[in-house]
Amino acid sequence: MPDPAIVFENDDVVVVDKPSGIIVHPDDRHEYPALTSWLTERYGEGNYFLVHRIDRETSGVLMVAKTEAAYAYLKEQFQERLVRKTYRAFVYGVIKDDRGIIDKPIGGARGGRGPRSALRPHGTTRDAVTTFRVLERGHDTTYIEAMPKTGRTHQIRVHLSSLQRPIICDQLYAPSRPALLGFERLALHALSLTLTLPDGTEHTFAAPLPADFLEAEKKLRL
Repeated sequence: MPDPAIVFENDDVVVVDKPSGIIVHPDDRHEYPALTSWLTERYGEGNYFLVHRIDRETSGVLMVAKTEAAYAYLKEQFQERLVRKTYRAFVYGVIKDDRGIIDKPIGGARGGRGPRSALRPHGTTRDAVTTFRVLERGHDTTYIEAMPKTGRTHQIRVHLSSLQRPIICDQLYAPSRPALLGFERLALHALSLTLTLPDGTEHTFAAPLPADFLEAEKKLRL
């Protein structure tokens, strides 16, 4: 599995392109390769701060702070929903509307840990909003760009599943669906982040589409 690639780095932050398959922070149940191990080897223990996370199977751009001051500055932007996040995804089925807004609270599917739900959420629910636009349609798949306005666990995956259009190869929310377009992992990529750095300048950081996305784009057009 390839190492993360550095997209941008200065004294305050490092922006990485995380490959699919690398978990951001180790859990106590699996032995997946961890981004924190790579960060510790590169910067030393305690010399970095995770500003946000993306799922293990999701590839793409991730922001890490290198100082406590930078962490606090960036974390506030995420909490205040000032960060613009853009994802790419291939989903099962054809989405008819060119654009849409999914405004559905998310909670537990069965309570406790595990899957989330926006159809019949249990326990504590949190507001969640995702906008999307269709990029291309295939015979039985759709290629979309998704922009989450909130940052709930599995938000894009749960919201698309609530439309009966789950992401291809999502083993949690579409476990019985076949693999399509050549994917062997969750077809979700964190494409870009737009936010203001601690020096006051606004930047957009992007992670190039990985090879499986580029191949899926070709196959969708056949």
